[in-house]
Amino acid sequence: MALPQMTDEQRAEALKKAAETRKKRSEFRAKIKAGKITAKKALAKRDDPIVGKIKVTQFIQSFPGWGKAKAEKLMAEIGIAEDRRLKGLGENQVAKLIEALD
Repeated sequence: MALPQMTDEQRAEALKKAAETRKKRSEFRAKIKAGKITAKKALAKRDDPIVGKIKVTQFIQSFPGWGKAKAEKLMAEIGIAEDRRLKGLGENQVAKLIEALD
């Protein structure tokens, strides 16, 4: 599958949009780390394109005291694949995440 041909302006706009999205995602994760957003409130926003595309491992690691090893262990216990994003979680998985993180 070939990449679409884009003009320089289209490429610049796409890069700008991608950078803006990464910044918003980073700001959201920073609010979680600072304790301004609970897991329940964050997971309620799963339908938002910015929030929904965050990987579950990154989401868990945003909480104070949660590193890579603890995040992987929790995901294995709940039955969440390591490449899963927040939007793809089932209701039972969401409930168990909220219970563990809040």
